[in-house]
Amino acid sequence: MKRWLKISLKIVSVLVVLIILTWLAGAFYISRNKKEVLASILSQLNKNLNGQITATSMEPTLLKSFPGVSVSLNGVLLRDSLWAQHKHDLLKAQDIDVSLNVLSLIVGNINIKQIAINNASIYIYTDSTGYSNTSIFKSKPKTDKKSSPKSSALEVKKIDFNKVSLILDNKKRFKLFNFDIDQIQGRMEYPDSGWTGKIKLKTKVNNFAFNTRKGSFLKDKTLDGTLLAHYSRDLDAVILKPEVLNIGGHPFKIGAKIDLAKSAFAISIAVDDILFRDVALLLSPNISSKLLKFGIEKPIDIRGNIIDDGSGKYGDPLIKVGIKVRDNIVSIPAGKLTACNFDGSFTNRDTAGGIIGDENSSIKFHKLTAKYFNAPLKIDTFTVNNLARPIATGLVTSQFPLSNLNNSLGTNDFEFKNGTANLRLYCQADIDNFRFTKPVVSGKIQIADADILYIPRKLHLVKSALNINFNQNDLSIQNGHFQLGKSELNVSCSIANFANLYYTAPDKILVNLKMSSPQLYLKEFLPFLGPRSSNKPKPSGNKRVVSKELSNVLELSKMNIRLTVDKAIYDNFTANNLDADISLRGGGIFFNKISVAHAGGQLSLDGNIMQEAASNSFKINSKISHVSVKDFFYSFDNFGQKTITNKNLKGYLSSLVNISGRISHTGKILPRSINGKVVFNLNNAALVNFDPMVKVGKFAFANRNLSNVEIKNLDGTLNIRGDKVEISPMQINSSALNFNVKGTYALGTGTNVAMDIPLRNPKGDENLTKAEKREARMRGIVLHLKAVDDEKGGIKIRWNKDHD
Repeated sequence: MKRWLKISLKIVSVLVVLIILTWLAGAFYISRNKKEVLASILSQLNKNLNGQITATSMEPTLLKSFPGVSVSLNGVLLRDSLWAQHKHDLLKAQDIDVSLNVLSLIVGNINIKQIAINNASIYIYTDSTGYSNTSIFKSKPKTDKKSSPKSSALEVKKIDFNKVSLILDNKKRFKLFNFDIDQIQGRMEYPDSGWTGKIKLKTKVNNFAFNTRKGSFLKDKTLDGTLLAHYSRDLDAVILKPEVLNIGGHPFKIGAKIDLAKSAFAISIAVDDILFRDVALLLSPNISSKLLKFGIEKPIDIRGNIIDDGSGKYGDPLIKVGIKVRDNIVSIPAGKLTACNFDGSFTNRDTAGGIIGDENSSIKFHKLTAKYFNAPLKIDTFTVNNLARPIATGLVTSQFPLSNLNNSLGTNDFEFKNGTANLRLYCQADIDNFRFTKPVVSGKIQIADADILYIPRKLHLVKSALNINFNQNDLSIQNGHFQLGKSELNVSCSIANFANLYYTAPDKILVNLKMSSPQLYLKEFLPFLGPRSSNKPKPSGNKRVVSKELSNVLELSKMNIRLTVDKAIYDNFTANNLDADISLRGGGIFFNKISVAHAGGQLSLDGNIMQEAASNSFKINSKISHVSVKDFFYSFDNFGQKTITNKNLKGYLSSLVNISGRISHTGKILPRSINGKVVFNLNNAALVNFDPMVKVGKFAFANRNLSNVEIKNLDGTLNIRGDKVEISPMQINSSALNFNVKGTYALGTGTNVAMDIPLRNPKGDENLTKAEKREARMRGIVLHLKAVDDEKGGIKIRWNKDHD
């Protein structure tokens, strides 16, 4: 063995033996002088305290810090001088391990190199006046940097926390920070500028409230990572270099500056590839509850800052957050934005120099492009201001084919085959629970060459075009043109307060619609009589909300229609110069006033049709003036009966009609459903081939022509009760005979019509005056007959033995 190696081994051996001997000497000294060592340690710890640290006992733990010497302090309490008033222990620990420098111990000077606090609670308390129990620590006087001897102040090289509860409770500033520390390991160095440390921590956040009135950040989240900290004596500030810290299992890059003199701080945060929801849940409830009204499906990148100037003026710290969203899916209260790109930001102080809080908060979307229900949107800036009473503003532009909307609105109400939409709208709206209310909208939507099928009513509109204009809350439609089958409609309308009522009260929407047409085929509008089709799939998520809102608006809104038509056609009915005032209310169609030229005369009516499941009920009040009775009966399909038809009638009819009944969804009057009253006048009329009259002729007047009975004038009243027509007493003066008639005529069974017929021929009275005719009318032989049902379902004539 070489000589230098032997010498080296001897030196190492001597050093090892010396270290062991020194350690044994220290251990022996501590064992023999427990009380003195404990008193010296406590004295060293109390040197800079405005209060007292006490311990119930001390035990040596010799092997914990070899080659140093360790002791364990049990039952440790640290209390400030005013503890008796607030009752909060700054430190309460079951045991604290203290590592001592052996050489300093032997020479009688306690030098603490390491402290480990185990199974303890630390409560840093500040009362409402601003007093804190941390005043127990004395401020160190600054020393001349050029002085050679180092301060004898406590400089611990290593600090370990294990199973420690840490609470920072500031009643004055409404702040509460509560941590369950699993482990903190700090390695400290003390240059002249202050100190530097490498701190490894693992803790759970129970509360991280900058304002206890608004809730906690990082609630129930774990923090795990390593921080590099530096305390600058000149700045009286702790600076944390940006390092990765796992928060709730996700890596965040955290940096901070803590100004101890002002109790101020600034924290910078950066995180990539994280879900928006996970970030929102890290924030206090007053912020997260609003952010969670939005959703972003794919991960995003976020940069943020939290700044507190220490003044406590606003309670909350200043928060600024920026995000980047690329090719993502964003949920908003009114639906989803797909293929979405934007740069977003959030701040709780939108106005520079203004207050910090919800009232001055804003969420902004910059350079937003997306598809909204397959319609491409472009928004330069969309802003939600004042999260206490949120207001949204933005300019929305879009141009797209209408077919993009098929199967994307969450409803099958519409199918678009052709057409384009061009949209430019400036919107401002209040947000109540993040649903748009009281919107103010300006701009227009242009629709051209549209082919639209409204499925619930089976209405197919082609060659459709219109301009929709928004003016603040109001909506108007101009230059509207629709074609439904062979019918053409020119449309304009106005809706007051539409934008607001759409969301809040669709049943209060009133549409004032003006329509004109050169020719209208009314049968093409019969789908309005039927119930809505409900055979459609249920949408999911936000689509369900949108489709429900849209359907509610379409079905619950009220509509006033002013319709003018040159020519209106319905099956056999043809009318000219139709002028109608119609209202749609829920399940009803109300005819406020309709006038039309028809059958050589004039017809006016009012009434309603109420939509019901099996068929529709209707009520009609009508005035008929000098219309051709033949054409009139023909036009209305003989009013659902086949006994007196247009083939049996001639002349002109004037009438007041007040009836109700039922009409099918295809527009047919249901037989035997009509009830009401008809007061009529026939002028220059004739009853042609009317079967009951012909039978009377065969029975009693074979020599008279009762197949063509001419009536110069006839007034009568009919009361209709389902399948029965009650004929009020009438005097009929005709060319063939005069007779009185009354009773009940049944469309089914139950006919009982009494007729009193004088045998004298009216032709013999042609030269008499009117008074003489009335006096001579019932002279001579009078037949008292009755028309009743026969066994075969027809009508038979017999003597009326019970005549008056």
